[in-house]
Amino acid sequence: MSKMESEKLAPATENKYDLAEWAGAFGDLGTLIPFIIGYITLGKMDPLGILFTFGLLLICSGCYYKTPLPVQPMKAIGGAAVVQAGAITPAMIWGAGLFTGLFWLTMGLTGAMKLVARWASKPVIYGITFGLGFSFIMEGVRMMRDDWPIAALALVITFYLLQNKRFPAMFALLVFGVLANLWAKPWLINELAAIHFAFRLPHYALADFTLADFLQGAFTLAIPQIPLTLGNAVIAIVAENNRLFPGHPVTERKVAVSQGIMNLFSPLFGGIPLCHGAGGMAGHVRFGARTGGALVILGVLLLIIALGFSQSVSLIFMIFPPSVLGVILFFAGLELAMSIRRLEERTREDYYVFLITAGFAVWNMGVGFLAGVIMYELVQRKILRL
Repeated sequence: MSKMESEKLAPATENKYDLAEWAGAFGDLGTLIPFIIGYITLGKMDPLGILFTFGLLLICSGCYYKTPLPVQPMKAIGGAAVVQAGAITPAMIWGAGLFTGLFWLTMGLTGAMKLVARWASKPVIYGITFGLGFSFIMEGVRMMRDDWPIAALALVITFYLLQNKRFPAMFALLVFGVLANLWAKPWLINELAAIHFAFRLPHYALADFTLADFLQGAFTLAIPQIPLTLGNAVIAIVAENNRLFPGHPVTERKVAVSQGIMNLFSPLFGGIPLCHGAGGMAGHVRFGARTGGALVILGVLLLIIALGFSQSVSLIFMIFPPSVLGVILFFAGLELAMSIRRLEERTREDYYVFLITAGFAVWNMGVGFLAGVIMYELVQRKILRL
């Protein structure tokens, strides 16, 4: 990124809450809504605990980092919880969260995270970022193809308004998506009429939690998530934040500790495992966010839904069609995948490392990181000549 681009995205000292931040606040809905709906409908988890902890941690992240450094559901754990619904209990998910919290807090506080980060050369970092972006693009296309006429119109609207400051693309996208969904499914109007206010307070969720739940959650869900978190929610997010917001840099150690604290807190009130995913930042930034204000806005909205409308969450989220959520995810992927432009002055060997890392990262972030590190070391030591 050029100096001009870096300065353009440099955030203010304090968070802003203007129109652009409001638009950027919804830039991560493409991952947020599908996972939350999956946890609630298939995982049989109480939406109050999920949204309360999610919203509170978004507010904390926005106020602490002062950049759109996001809070997201952990993808591998969320995917397993949805796919294996019935076999995975809420207590196992909380166990996975606690193990994840202990693991990343230990990695950060002991300095182990700093040692791992030293292995991440620039071609490896760019490869992970590009691979993650491309996987978002593919997932976005998959979500769009189920209703391609709506998705095509949404794409045209978004491209046309992407640089419009007076009427941000995200607002047009959300309004269009809701109207198109209601037009295609008029019965939704009657369903939405059932939305009602019902105040509820969160409660301590681990009263009946057992060691077996902790161990099952750790080995079944948390440990397979570690490589993905390392690549996406530590290495990639640090690189993305520091590239976009050099005035508010973060370190791998800080992000690891932050994720540790989040995941030790979230299960206490029935929340899900969370991370700081790079894709979320790309989505927030692509649609206008430049400070942590966007996260605060989204967090406050989730808290309102959690405390007042937790019994109507499925109905509220039903109003957003998957095809439009796919468009949001698609643009977040484009923003991430644009990391390739920073390889212009690299060597042939760097391009090989980049492409190998990216290729494996599309499949698994951890495997991509490991493959890239090995390839880079082999090339640097002249063991492998390309």
